[in-house]
Amino acid sequence: MLLDTRGSIVENKQLAKITWLRVGGPADFFFMPADTQDLIEFLRKLPENIKIFPIGVGSNLIVRDGGIRGVVIRLGSSFNNITFDGNKIIAGASALDSKVALRAADEGLDLTFLRTIPGSIGGAVKMNAGCYGSYVKDFFVSAKVVNRSGELIELSSKDIQFSYRYCDLPEDLIILEATFCAQAGNPQILHAKMRDQLEKRDATQPTKERTAGSTFRNPAGFSSTGEENEEHDLKAWKLIDDAGMRGATFGGAKISEKHSNFLINSGGATAYELESLGEQVRKSVFKTSKVKLEWEVIRIGETNQ
Repeated sequence: MLLDTRGSIVENKQLAKITWLRVGGPADFFFMPADTQDLIEFLRKLPENIKIFPIGVGSNLIVRDGGIRGVVIRLGSSFNNITFDGNKIIAGASALDSKVALRAADEGLDLTFLRTIPGSIGGAVKMNAGCYGSYVKDFFVSAKVVNRSGELIELSSKDIQFSYRYCDLPEDLIILEATFCAQAGNPQILHAKMRDQLEKRDATQPTKERTAGSTFRNPAGFSSTGEENEEHDLKAWKLIDDAGMRGATFGGAKISEKHSNFLINSGGATAYELESLGEQVRKSVFKTSKVKLEWEVIRIGETNQ
């Protein structure tokens, strides 16, 4: 099934090479379109019975060891544009969240909450990414997307339902770019604010390890605000600590000792080991706290078990 395309298409692509956790089996096909029109034409030609799986930079993802049956679609540098129109920021889906925050600050626009969020804009919209009390939905204006049939659509904030770590866009909908509206600010103050955020993150999170960011959603239903007087009773890390799972291991998988809501590939872990340890954490937390932790990390693909 090698369709004519101006982009790049590879058979049996090993996805472990492109996920932050460095795990995952092969995708039947791995497609990187040359541009929007190339993507549209590809989707229109692709048989309807073949599933597609859009992914970003693989920062919030466990691909199971058996890989993915279908086509994994990843947008490359043709989709990482960042432009400005007054107080609006138009960012391509593959633009890194951190880069968008920095460029916006240069223009005197406050998207500083994006600075410490791993991943790219497409994933940030789909997950309604947020921290320090701010979320994508608070700034979101519109998005250009392509559906499975190859139709180009523009969606406004009224067309999408956002909630904590979720929006109701179909899984096979491909985000091309998003427009945000931000408050004005002093560039020097905004950059100083982001430096402070980075220092706090590096002091409390295992940023030097192979992780996928926060593993579980906070049962409280909101992200950390960063305030000193913040309540932690319904934070995932606190529940994991209470269950005695900080530092727990299974094969090459480990719960970080620095921040217990981070799952680490400590060396040679399989997706099975990582997911199994995560499930063990969920069982332990439910046993001790009667709270069902929900995965924040996306898990896709087939197992080898």
